[in-house]
Amino acid sequence: MGSDVREKMKRIMERDRRYDTEAYRFVSEALDYTIRSRGREKFTEDERRHVSGKELLDGIREYGLKKFGPMTRLVLEHWGIGSCEDFGEIVFNLVDEGILRKTKTDSRDDFKGGYSFHEAFDRPFQE
Repeated sequence: MGSDVREKMKRIMERDRRYDTEAYRFVSEALDYTIRSRGREKFTEDERRHVSGKELLDGIREYGLKKFGPMTRLVLEHWGIGSCEDFGEIVFNLVDEGILRKTKTDSRDDFKGGYSFHEAFDRPFQE
């Protein structure tokens, strides 16, 4: 992480203390995972870097389950994340600081009502 990004992250953390710094790292990693798993790395920078809120939520779910398995929901909650709307807040904090970009149609509303954390992170292990 470059010093510019570190400074921007410091400003985010001073402005919004709801989420642990690890939550931001996780969302960034999940974005990279989503881009790779959707084959977007083959496109130009602008094309490949954009995923919709729904695509990112799906990627976050997949990445979280791969990384943390049945502990995913608990880890996210430990970082202050309890709903898909929290992912939207994290993404737009990163957008507001210029770490991520958005299109004209992207909004926090894209993350509303995404999925139940119980269904997304607990149900796969309840068999």
